[in-house]
Amino acid sequence: MGTWTEWVLRYRKTVVLFWLVLTALGGALAGRTVDALGFEFALPGQPGYEANREILQRFGTGGPYDPLVLTVTVPPDRSLREPQTQQEFSAVVERARAALPGARVLAYPGTDDPALLADGGRTTFALVYPRPVPGPDPYARALSVLESVTGGATVAGAPAQVTGIEALTTATDGSDRGVLVEVLLGAGGALVVLALVFASLLAGVPLLVATVSILTSFLCLLGLTTVTEVSFVVQYLVALIGLGVAIDYALLIVMRWREERVHGAENVDAVRAAMLTAGRSVVFSGVTVAVSLAALIVVPVPFMRGIGYGGLLIPLLSVAVATTLLPVLLARLGPRLEWPRRAPRDPRSARWARIATAVTRRPVLAATAATILLLALAAPVLTLRLGSPAVGSYPTGDAAGRANATLADAGVPPGALRPVEVLSTDPDAVVQRLSDLPGVAAVLAPTGADWQVADSTLVQAWTAADPASSAGVATVDRIRSAVADIPGTRVGGSAAEDIDLVSALYDSAPIVLSVIVVLTLLLLARALRSVVLPIKALLLNVVSIGAAYGVTVLIWQHGWLTQVLFGTEPSGAITAWVPIAVFAFLFGLSMDYELFILARMREEYDRHRSTTRAVVDGISYTGRLVTSASLILFLAFVALSTVPTVEVRILATALALGIAIDAVVVRGVLAPALVTLLDRANWWLPAPLARLLRTAPEQRTEPEPVSTIHR
Repeated sequence: MGTWTEWVLRYRKTVVLFWLVLTALGGALAGRTVDALGFEFALPGQPGYEANREILQRFGTGGPYDPLVLTVTVPPDRSLREPQTQQEFSAVVERARAALPGARVLAYPGTDDPALLADGGRTTFALVYPRPVPGPDPYARALSVLESVTGGATVAGAPAQVTGIEALTTATDGSDRGVLVEVLLGAGGALVVLALVFASLLAGVPLLVATVSILTSFLCLLGLTTVTEVSFVVQYLVALIGLGVAIDYALLIVMRWREERVHGAENVDAVRAAMLTAGRSVVFSGVTVAVSLAALIVVPVPFMRGIGYGGLLIPLLSVAVATTLLPVLLARLGPRLEWPRRAPRDPRSARWARIATAVTRRPVLAATAATILLLALAAPVLTLRLGSPAVGSYPTGDAAGRANATLADAGVPPGALRPVEVLSTDPDAVVQRLSDLPGVAAVLAPTGADWQVADSTLVQAWTAADPASSAGVATVDRIRSAVADIPGTRVGGSAAEDIDLVSALYDSAPIVLSVIVVLTLLLLARALRSVVLPIKALLLNVVSIGAAYGVTVLIWQHGWLTQVLFGTEPSGAITAWVPIAVFAFLFGLSMDYELFILARMREEYDRHRSTTRAVVDGISYTGRLVTSASLILFLAFVALSTVPTVEVRILATALALGIAIDAVVVRGVLAPALVTLLDRANWWLPAPLARLLRTAPEQRTEPEPVSTIHR
């Protein structure tokens, strides 16, 4: 690190010019990067996904896209079995069919199936499968067309209404707010925190580092989109996690530079000392975060690999900027940026020193209390349900929500809004197998060109329970098993693909976890010259992430404060890909703080060989830093939680909770308590592992900071 710093300071102009060019290009091409991101959630090789691809190829509609639902409920004294009301509803359906060329429609009385009537014949509904368009909203045009066609239309004096999963999702997602707004929200919160930390122009330096890191990441992301599919979710992760991580790294180095200056070092010497200590921690932290995100690349799901590739850019580029551009800025402008001048501030935090002292005096009590709290927060994970939101979980304040509630009240099974589509060359055999199958509310085999192509016919099966519920999932599995031996038969629909997504993600989870754990342990053992501290950090991370999962389940699945916090209804389930993405991101980000704290404890222990004193000194030096850094990252995730997409909201909620719980409970109480209890065992490193990692136990591997000659 010393050689690297000398090289950077020697070629200052080249370093500044290099980052200036990349930042300008990244800013100019950011719009093109966003446009190049994909919205496809492909699952190659999975049976539900392959069946849906074939349905789309043959019919041009349906498959993974649930239908829009055109419905009407006539007054109590009327019935949809009456010829007059049938004609009126048929006229509305025909107008919808004419306005949506190529749409596949299933309606009463065109299909005289009693399943399409409910509430004693007062309610009916038509399933309309428009042709999807590429992009985030496959029914963007179709939904508006259908709503305009049915607007003002009545049947027996009752209004026709439009609902369906896509209509409900569009209403829930709300406005299409761009990533720039989220970045500005996060940056605003970060600036307030930085202003309180520095009370000088130095507050702008971490934001400058973050700006360069984010725009350069977008430039690299554009190149990445030319070789692989990258999910639209990555733009938010790069922008807001990049904001938090880059500021964290810059904050660590700048505060250490300030500390060295307070202890009497000249400016450039203080830069060198900060890079030898904080800069080294930043490199190890960034690589640790990158390793945890790189593990997503081994998941056999393309869009998750895209998140892994994109996420990999965030810490690596943040480290690159923090260890090149930042020392140049501090060496050239650091003292001037201390304006308005004030008396040097003690780098130690008296408040955090008191907290650490209290913890070290009662380590058993502190560790026990913190552990009980974390386990209590994690307990709701036992009720975790993965999948799409329940059909009945959508808000009822808009027209689509009210229509959905009316269908439920009329007794229409939830599976009617998310039908299982069975593509078969022998539809009669499919109907026979499924008609009396437990959990199946209805089986429909429509005729006509909309439902038959060449020798293949689409049969619909509606589950009695919500397809996202455990009972609904079991019914879909029974449907698959029942028709498995019928030649030329495939089972599709969004529910089938959801089940395949969970399987694809979590069947490979042991591999992902193993990669993360092994590489992280080796990195931390090298950084901390200990085998016990990395294992402790790993266990604490697992408990911390479990607590974040638990509270997220309470909020989004069970509806605890969902309306108060987000102004929406609970989803009733956690999106399948969110937990594994949360684990990868939180594992790396939590290790950031762990490494910041433990590295300083290690440094202090090497000076005086007292574990208790090392804990107090380490916390007193890093407590303010970790609090500020975690608050900035927390605010970035709060900004992320305001985006329209429900899946991203759930992801942001878990990340924000994870950072808050980790910084306050784990790093503030549990970690120092356990280090105190383990005492000298913390610093043990077996000789064979020391040789493997090219380090040595119980001795310094870096020279003393230059500023120690001034102490």
